[in-house]
Amino acid sequence: MSTTPAVAEDLIVLGKIVSVHGVKGEVKVYSFTDPIDNVLDYRNWTLKRDGEVKKVELASGRLQGKVLVAKLKGLDDREIARTYAGFEICVPRSELPELEDGEFYWYQLQGLKVIDQAEQLLGVVDHLFETGANDVMVVKPCAGSLDDRERLLPYTGQCVLSIDLAAGEMRVDWDADF
Repeated sequence: MSTTPAVAEDLIVLGKIVSVHGVKGEVKVYSFTDPIDNVLDYRNWTLKRDGEVKKVELASGRLQGKVLVAKLKGLDDREIARTYAGFEICVPRSELPELEDGEFYWYQLQGLKVIDQAEQLLGVVDHLFETGANDVMVVKPCAGSLDDRERLLPYTGQCVLSIDLAAGEMRVDWDADF
């Protein structure tokens, strides 16, 4: 394990270590990938927490029920593994697979201006979260936005009409009063 940092802006968060598992130094992982075990496809992780950065190598991992369990190379002690809780799991952007046309990573949507069909700026995409039914975008007000309301919009084909990454815009079918 190394503490050599990677370039911060090049790293994409794929999950988070949430706790320990068992007595042999394994950790439980909350994955942001879809499907959730895709995070195990990456062997070299950069862990980040409160300015601390660690480079680790994934020795093995498995889906156990609805929980991901990971074994990090050289981490064999439960109490030391406990100190890893709260670290975000990051990989370089360059390691992410290419997507099909019309598919986007969440990080690409963050910061896009959200414009409704009446050409009103509703705000910018702050972040997304999963609900089970569909992903939800948290749209926060920004300079020039219609009002100062935070909105939760479904990330669905019905709501999202178009995405233009080059222009930094997302067009939506959404009633500003809702």
